[in-house]
Amino acid sequence: MKLYKTMRSVLLHAAGGYYQVDQDWDQLINRDRLYDYLNDQLKSARAVQEGDAKAWIANEVLPPIGNQEVWAAGVTYFRSMEARMEEAKESGGADLYDKVYHAERPELFFKALPHRVAGHGQPVSIRKDSAWDVPEPELTLFINSAGSIQGYTIGNDMSSRSIEGENALYLPQAKVYDRSASLGPCLYVPELPIDPETTIAMQISRAGKVMFSDSVQINRIKRPLGELAAFLYRECQFRYGSYLMTGTCLVPPTDFTLAPGDKVDIAIDSIGTLSNVVGYN
Repeated sequence: MKLYKTMRSVLLHAAGGYYQVDQDWDQLINRDRLYDYLNDQLKSARAVQEGDAKAWIANEVLPPIGNQEVWAAGVTYFRSMEARMEEAKESGGADLYDKVYHAERPELFFKALPHRVAGHGQPVSIRKDSAWDVPEPELTLFINSAGSIQGYTIGNDMSSRSIEGENALYLPQAKVYDRSASLGPCLYVPELPIDPETTIAMQISRAGKVMFSDSVQINRIKRPLGELAAFLYRECQFRYGSYLMTGTCLVPPTDFTLAPGDKVDIAIDSIGTLSNVVGYN
């Protein structure tokens, strides 16, 4: 099942059709057994014509977030560890990333409040004071207030590698700013946990030319998804639930940096494609 948050209402795509769900987003998704609840809603929800539903999604879709915070996990893939070590070697901080990759405790950091999150088709931003910027495509968990993973979406953890590489203590400035995160296009709610062989792919285009394209299966991640969620909820409560980006393994080459006008497409099997154009705030 897929939940789309649109300007009109919540749209549920399930059982081969589209249905309008007139409920508050936060109350709708923040529950146990969300899949079962949505399946039950099909009995009474108003059907929406496929053409109308696709028009809503194409023209009126919003990021699938209400009052949830967005957090992120870092260095959860070996390739990410390598890239972070490379960017930090001149500052002497390379060993930090090796240590956190192999440590029991994961790297978790705050990423965004809802008003700083872009949705599908909306612009994402790079910093004007950064010389090296990349998107980071990430499977993103929706975790309810009880700490249980209920759904998944696509996340783009926009990052300044030049700022983070200069000093690891600059991580908040490298990661947290207006439109430094995007989520979407929907919240995917499966009956069973997401397949470990699910593929995540990213393509970056500039003036119609593909600058980078790669894909990887999420089973390359070092830590179980439930473990990441459990660490986040150890000493934090989330009244409306939360979103947790789970790290990336798709890293453009070191001689590439994003520029205004670039288009970033991130696709995950069963969820869809999240597309954003890069700009400045």
